[in-house]
Amino acid sequence: MSENSPALLHGPLHDWHVGHGAKMAEFGGWLMPLQYDGGGVVAEHTAVRSAVGLFDVSHLGKAAIRGAGAAEFANRALANDLNRIQPGSAQYTLALTESGTVTDDLIAYLRGADDLFLIPNAANTAVVVADLVAARDAEGAELAIEDLHRSFGVFAVQGPKSAEVLAELGLAQPEEYMSFVDTTWAHGGTGIPLTICRTGYTGEHGYEIVPRWEDALVVWEALAAAVARHGGRAAGLGARDTLRTEMGYALHGHELSTDITPVEAGVGWAVGWTKEAFWGREALLAQKAAGAPRKAVGLLATERGVPRAGVNVLDADGAVVGETTSGTFSPTLANGIALALVAPSVQLGDTLALDIRGRRLGVTVVKPPFVEVNVKD
Repeated sequence: MSENSPALLHGPLHDWHVGHGAKMAEFGGWLMPLQYDGGGVVAEHTAVRSAVGLFDVSHLGKAAIRGAGAAEFANRALANDLNRIQPGSAQYTLALTESGTVTDDLIAYLRGADDLFLIPNAANTAVVVADLVAARDAEGAELAIEDLHRSFGVFAVQGPKSAEVLAELGLAQPEEYMSFVDTTWAHGGTGIPLTICRTGYTGEHGYEIVPRWEDALVVWEALAAAVARHGGRAAGLGARDTLRTEMGYALHGHELSTDITPVEAGVGWAVGWTKEAFWGREALLAQKAAGAPRKAVGLLATERGVPRAGVNVLDADGAVVGETTSGTFSPTLANGIALALVAPSVQLGDTLALDIRGRRLGVTVVKPPFVEVNVKD
């Protein structure tokens, strides 16, 4: 699909990215920056680990559930337990199929018992919203469920200097991990409403900032200038992928899908196992009790080579024991790394191999993250 295809959607910063030398690529039906001229993925990755990076992730979905009992309704639908958090906190959660596999993973912002804001993945927003609407209608609940995909942008400021960037601009900084604030930023004589959350997808200290679509450019330009002053740079989604793979974070379409359950993917911590209801509950409880047929692991290359997604994992006898779900070169380690779903018999420390077009690449089974970063700092 070409960059000029009318089927690809443009975010609010499309012209800025093109004007600043971004190589654009398709992500979930949207044309987004993969990397920028003047460094590329490795330089952008390194900036995030050493200083600060700025990502445009406005292709991510946005949705809202409002009305009496909105949080209780969402808690009967989504896998994690919203009762674990208080208003002003966000939660990583899952929308599951009735067979217990993953329709999508998303962040739920709990504003109050009657107000929930959701950020699903780009390609899955319409499906998640449709499933919520169907559940609402089946219950006869009087709730407003809105697809707000193109009403807001989403930016991520990530890295050890991210707090300094926000402080320079006078932006509110939520202190607790996965907490958020709805605030108004005084800029240029006007007040710009923003939601700022202490979270991210890189493992570094950071924030995700949600402006209105029409305010996206002015917020981004201020952030980009401040990030540059602190030794950082704008980063594309190529670096976002290498950063999240180093942390072992799941990506929908790779580690999570309608063919993979949370138990298999190693994200059972995002399931409210004691809740009385959530989509896919019975199937997932059954799999947990019986034992999943495969499990998620990390693989560290022991030879020169770059692992890729979708290749067979082989044991010492050459038998297939799994398949990679993600694979890349780690700029931090200067080494190949991969995530994989493998047979339960595979153990940490095992020596395996990847079948890459007939060539075997030696790997060792490890437990992610591949790099030591305290995401909750």
